[in-house]
Amino acid sequence: MAGYEGGLPDAEAVSAWLRELASLADEIADLVPGEPIVSAGGSAWFDTVVDVLAPGGKPLAGRRVILRSGAYVSHDDGYYSRVTPFGRHPEEGSLVGALEVWAQVLSAPEKGLAILGAGRRDVPFDQDLPVPLRVRALDGTLRAAGGARVVKLDDQHAYVELGDTDLAPGELVCLGVSHPCTAFDKWRAIPVVDDDHRVVDVLNTHF
Repeated sequence: MAGYEGGLPDAEAVSAWLRELASLADEIADLVPGEPIVSAGGSAWFDTVVDVLAPGGKPLAGRRVILRSGAYVSHDDGYYSRVTPFGRHPEEGSLVGALEVWAQVLSAPEKGLAILGAGRRDVPFDQDLPVPLRVRALDGTLRAAGGARVVKLDDQHAYVELGDTDLAPGELVCLGVSHPCTAFDKWRAIPVVDDDHRVVDVLNTHF
């Protein structure tokens, strides 16, 4: 018996849903050989899944629990950075967004606006727009993106309101993604970089 609770609004609703999931697993337990398997989890409520299906770290009697802990491998700088269980339990640690999309500034056509060479084909947009994090200047130096904010995407371009920062054509903007699940299906190969942004490996995706 497997399900996904990520769309529910709060811990109370998630807990009630998980109890129902466990009850349904009990009802079909006699129909399948071996120990019933109950599986749930995502990036937002995996703490509640454990609390209900395996209180104290021990699965409820007669069940095998499989926790699907969501996008922990990559995390993000948008939606999941706000709803992660580590926000509720900071003493347990934290996660850091590991996916970056670097886009070149193609144009600064008017005051307060810049156009980047990345769009819906390159970055997720179903749960928030990408987040400008850093800027690599033409001389290679890095600076914070300040108040820059992506306000619109089309297929191949991002529209950035500059706020208190400036962007010049040719500079590179590091974009953090929101909802990494829909980033992996956009890239057949994802470079892995070290702290100096040297490529040390390549991950192939399969969708």
